[in-house]
Amino acid sequence: MMDTDRMRPLAVCLAAVGLSCALPTGASAAQRPNRPLLSVGYRSEADLARAVAGGRAEVVRLVPRLRVAEVRPRVDGFAAAARRVDGIRYVERVLSRSFYSEPALFPTTSAGTPYEWQFAATHEDAVPPEVLRAAGAVKIAVIDTGADLSAPDLAAKSPWTYNIFTGGPDIRDVNGHGTFVSSLAAGSVANGDGVAGFGGDAQLLVIKATRDDGTLTDLDESNGIMYAVDHGARVINLSVGGPTSSATEQRAVAYAAQHNVLIVAAVGNEYTMGNPIEYPAALLQPAGSKGRGGTGLAVGASTSDGSRAFFSNAGTQLSLVAPGLDVFGALSSLSSPDEYPRATLPGSTAGLYGYSSGTSFATPEVVGAAALVMGANPFLRATEVATILKETASGHGAWNPETGFGVLDAAGAVARAQGKNGLVVHGLRSGTRFRFQWFSTAATRYRVSLRIDRGKTRVLVDNTTTTSASVTVRRRHRYAFTVDALDATGAVSATTNYSFKF
Repeated sequence: MMDTDRMRPLAVCLAAVGLSCALPTGASAAQRPNRPLLSVGYRSEADLARAVAGGRAEVVRLVPRLRVAEVRPRVDGFAAAARRVDGIRYVERVLSRSFYSEPALFPTTSAGTPYEWQFAATHEDAVPPEVLRAAGAVKIAVIDTGADLSAPDLAAKSPWTYNIFTGGPDIRDVNGHGTFVSSLAAGSVANGDGVAGFGGDAQLLVIKATRDDGTLTDLDESNGIMYAVDHGARVINLSVGGPTSSATEQRAVAYAAQHNVLIVAAVGNEYTMGNPIEYPAALLQPAGSKGRGGTGLAVGASTSDGSRAFFSNAGTQLSLVAPGLDVFGALSSLSSPDEYPRATLPGSTAGLYGYSSGTSFATPEVVGAAALVMGANPFLRATEVATILKETASGHGAWNPETGFGVLDAAGAVARAQGKNGLVVHGLRSGTRFRFQWFSTAATRYRVSLRIDRGKTRVLVDNTTTTSASVTVRRRHRYAFTVDALDATGAVSATTNYSFKF
């Protein structure tokens, strides 16, 4: 598959629009005013070429899938002039994004508390093993500072990797934030070493979206979203944010929603500094929504007693909370010990571990739980997964601005997704063709029967591992399906009925 949204080398990008490839070097660069980088949304590359023609601006890079260019103005008044060019959708400042972690700021948990206390606090430890395995069909994307792939729990996942600036697989994490986030979202639960992530056997895609100096912008974030969606991610972790949004970011979030991908973002750590509304979290769960609706989830941080962590932002844009004060995770070997202090983990054979705090680290716990819900019921849409996570949280359907719908309950969400007997079904009609699907994390084989009106029941498929069948339907008839889940001995372990009238 061609990576059409890849941040290609500058010369390639400029050649695509027929522009000069001159770069600021030497004395000419030193004499140039320090004008801010801009994002230019365009309808066609020809429109972009007209906007920057005559040396008015320098194209730094393109994100073709978003139809956005990052440009450096060379003349005063470029933005106003470019906005008047036909085919230019918008011109706006590139926005900085911050990571919502507070490493080394808080003391470690008291003696006697389990290292991964967040597991029991969210009932993650009560999720059935077969659901952990079923999550292997789901891909989680972490858009962050990269990851240390020598960490045992990440190495065991053999993650896909992508650097949006180089277009290659090098995602070395000198910061440490991305490693910690990735370990919480998708650290291996089956390698017998280190820590365990919330996503069971979920696949992991790590996208490094930070520059060499560690900075991240809305354009970098948006490019990461596009890449994740186009490469099969079902749920995306964004432990980043800032006080304003942009058209570029909004388009990327909308792209994910259109492709049935769930984005989960941190609400921020500035409660004691004015409690601002932060983005992209407030794009996913809009301000004023009181946790209802939205296209994704905005996550705050909770303490061991389920209350809001003192730094965690609050407000009508909050969906739910998850443990974020003094949580335990994997550390990058390239990170600073001053920023991410090391803690001894008895019994571990390799890797580095420690405690950290922030809504950054509450977010991947919800991301992992979302992957479990998707594994338990693959027929759910992204918005339905988000609703289940909110409705099964500790608030039992009641919302408040401090903790949203309450603390994440991973086991409760999985149980809701599975239904009464763990056998879920789904039907979709297109004209006179009806596609019927079924799934159970516990079954090894299935038997599916069909009865039309009051006719005789006939077996469609028997003793099969397949999970779908198509039939031709006619108007003014009732169709009743029965699905039997069979265990290893061939005995019926669960039965579910599904009927409709066409």
